[in-house]
Amino acid sequence: MTRAIIIGAPRSGSGKTSVTIGILRALARRGVKVRGAKSGPDYIDPGFHTAATGLSGVNLDSWAMSPTLLNALAGNATEDADFIFLESAMGLFDGIPAPAGRSGSAADLARLYGLPVLLVLDVSGQSTTAAAVAKGFATYDPGVRMAGVVLNRLGSERHLRLCGDAIEALGLPVVGAILRDPTLNLPERHLGLVQAGEYENLMAHLDLLADMAEKSLDLDAIMTLAAPFQPAPGGFGDALQPPGRRIALAEDAAFTFLYPHVAAYWRKAGAEIVPFSPLADEAPDESCDVCWLPGGYPELHAGRLANAEDFRAGMAKFAATKPVHGECGGFMVLGETLEDASGETHKMLGLLGHSTSFARRKMNLGYREARLRADCPLGGQGTLVRGHEFHYAQMLAAGNDEPLADLADGQGNPLGASGYRRGHVSGTFFHAIARS
Repeated sequence: MTRAIIIGAPRSGSGKTSVTIGILRALARRGVKVRGAKSGPDYIDPGFHTAATGLSGVNLDSWAMSPTLLNALAGNATEDADFIFLESAMGLFDGIPAPAGRSGSAADLARLYGLPVLLVLDVSGQSTTAAAVAKGFATYDPGVRMAGVVLNRLGSERHLRLCGDAIEALGLPVVGAILRDPTLNLPERHLGLVQAGEYENLMAHLDLLADMAEKSLDLDAIMTLAAPFQPAPGGFGDALQPPGRRIALAEDAAFTFLYPHVAAYWRKAGAEIVPFSPLADEAPDESCDVCWLPGGYPELHAGRLANAEDFRAGMAKFAATKPVHGECGGFMVLGETLEDASGETHKMLGLLGHSTSFARRKMNLGYREARLRADCPLGGQGTLVRGHEFHYAQMLAAGNDEPLADLADGQGNPLGASGYRRGHVSGTFFHAIARS
């Protein structure tokens, strides 16, 4: 039977990801069949989970996914894993005001599946006060059980005794103590961690984190704390359906953000994904019946994309007769121009009329629900799609294309029209997760 535990913390930056990856890699090196999962919409961390374990990571999102889809994905995750470590996004209880169990927080998953929590506390700048934080977590929600604590960024053995003794006096076992070590930090950029696929020495860093886990954590005790994970039966009726039987998918350093569960379900439903690289000046395979440009970092490669003549010509030819959809970075590339961080403007595909800028940065972040105004690769007219928006780009010019969808935030507050469509081409800033 698969066992699972949630790795949570009071806030982002507490060290959850390093602890999670370290545990995953250390157990995988021992020969344990272990899988990583991520609560909420973060699409970067599952890539590290996959690299650390050899088993694909998965997002489990209580807001964006219907209960039946959530159960289906959770059930699939248990099929070939003995242990699942489910990493929280932000703080353990952080989500949006929503109906019970649908906030998007990791605490929702703890209640739903009866999973215990391994609490990671960054104790830099405090000592016995850490026990007050731990007690707050232990008593805040009776439906969410703290099973153990990992102390992170300790300064000394004395610091460990002060924090650890106070926490264990509460009846919470301390199963890990990590000294401050800047070499364990994962590099970041504006959307979070630098992605796993961009590391030249990825496995060396994962093994460094695994060495830390072996040295600083009681891995056997942590496995004992995990609980049986038995999701109720689910179904994929609310999954994003394959937009075609053969899907041309842009895939390189500029186009990287596609949720693992989306691609996995497309394949499960019988679709074939045919990758191509715009940065290598490749065009979508003409035998495909739809083209998908996912999010990523086109602003870092705008000059190369602007000069990729075969890509440009191939996209124009494809879009003349077949559907093309772009999300976030892909949406930016579908427009007329993209202004990079230095203020230089680059010509994009021009398949839609908008222009975007990364030089005039403004963070856009949050859950989104879209009602489609017309048929497109996301679904038919009137379909509700839930997803997430996270970008710093701004619109410089809107163009004259038709809006793609009417958008609301996670609480249902209208945000107005979103995205554009022209002929067979559509695009939007938000990343689709599931049908609503």
